[in-house]
Amino acid sequence: MKVILLERIAKLGGIGDEVSVKDGFARNFLLPSGRALRANTANRARFEAERADIEARNEERKSAASTISEGLNGKTFVAVRSAGETGQLYGSVSTRDISEFLIAEGHQVARNQVDLKTPIKTIGLVDIILTLHPEVETKITLNIARTEDEAERQASGEDLSSADAIYGENEEKFESLADFEDEDGDRPRRDDSEEAPAEEAPAEEATAE
Repeated sequence: MKVILLERIAKLGGIGDEVSVKDGFARNFLLPSGRALRANTANRARFEAERADIEARNEERKSAASTISEGLNGKTFVAVRSAGETGQLYGSVSTRDISEFLIAEGHQVARNQVDLKTPIKTIGLVDIILTLHPEVETKITLNIARTEDEAERQASGEDLSSADAIYGENEEKFESLADFEDEDGDRPRRDDSEEAPAEEAPAEEATAE
């Protein structure tokens, strides 16, 4: 299907360009979202009549996105989540989670503006691209950790995805009974040469003759 773009679409073109796209992409995304018009005589005339307004609205959205971008670009946000010793999250972090998190921090970012191919399932530092407008992208880093303290350690370069990394490789370990085995491989026993003193038998009562 041939369409007229009403905004810049990555890898397709800019405002006013006529491009050929798959029917499903046009019907399911471009047309219902107001990002394009079917390319025909009537719509070409409509676009030219409204072009100035379309371009003005696009500039307004671009300016608003740029303002949001300035407050986000290059920043790191800490997200505390429950996870196991190997760093596997109990659950995952999705585009919706990231959007809600950023909104709570005062940044208006919709979930469809978060460029995340698959949900995040482990702790660590994750770079995330936010497409705030077809012409405005910004990058943030999400520091996903079990605690604020671990987030600081991750930020300094530590890998906390193993038990040794969390608790330290030199953690003092308790010695088992096997550590005390004697040369014959037997466990320590009581020294039989040290016999306990025999108990004295109770004195018998004298009987009257």
